[in-house]
Amino acid sequence: MNKKTSQNSGKSSSDTREERLKAALKENLKRRKAQMRARVDTGKKKG
Repeated sequence: MNKKTSQNSGKSSSDTREERLKAALKENLKRRKAQMRARVDTGKKKG
């Protein structure tokens, strides 16, 4: 596991970390919403 210490386009490492966290949070939220919709849809079909 080699870590690169170079910084992207002048951003500090905390800024890039924040961007990664924001993107991960957004993806997780989108996935959870899709899962909830799928559960609601299957619940309607059974009832």
